[in-house]
Amino acid sequence: MSAVASTKRHPNRGVRLLIEVVLLLILLAAMAMSTKVVKIGSGADTQTKEFEPEAYGNKQFPKTQAAIEKRAVDAATLAAAIAKDQDAAGKQYGVAGGGIGPEMSVKFTGVAGKEDSGVYEVKVPGLPDSLLIRVQTGPAINGTDLRDATGDISFGQFTNQIDYQNAGYAINTAMKKQVLAKVDTVKLTGKTVSVVGVFQLVNPNGWLVTPVKLDVK
Repeated sequence: MSAVASTKRHPNRGVRLLIEVVLLLILLAAMAMSTKVVKIGSGADTQTKEFEPEAYGNKQFPKTQAAIEKRAVDAATLAAAIAKDQDAAGKQYGVAGGGIGPEMSVKFTGVAGKEDSGVYEVKVPGLPDSLLIRVQTGPAINGTDLRDATGDISFGQFTNQIDYQNAGYAINTAMKKQVLAKVDTVKLTGKTVSVVGVFQLVNPNGWLVTPVKLDVK
């Protein structure tokens, strides 16, 4: 078959080739326009850095501790407010957190009683017998109360859900090092303890407190 015959059978081949080249050039131009050059060490570069839980926890915990201490309400005042109107007490004294109940900052002094897996019951004078207060002392500190207590830490500040969860774990870990490591948490039963901490208000008659201060008398 001659070249002339081939051209006659495919008169649009050259046009199609030209269109493909133009489309390719348009695609390359669009890619170039959407590409962001980030200088290493610049402010924009910090978004790509790997989250470091230990460094974050050590930096954040003192801020969290100070905020909880500032907001902390005497347990007797808080218990009375919750008994009167739980929703109103949550709005007045709490910080929205976790979707199932507000985070409540509290302070009290009482006698440590029964211990179960590092969680002590604390009997606080002046509170009703129906109210069970428990304090976490480790080694495991469960929950994200410290992360959520201030309302200043949100998911949008982190790259993904894993980093957000690790932030809570990191603050708990820093609290253990800076607070609980100074206390003999194995032998608290029968001793008077002063606590400043936070709990999520779900059960008005059961407070599981994560401490930011724990002093033994």
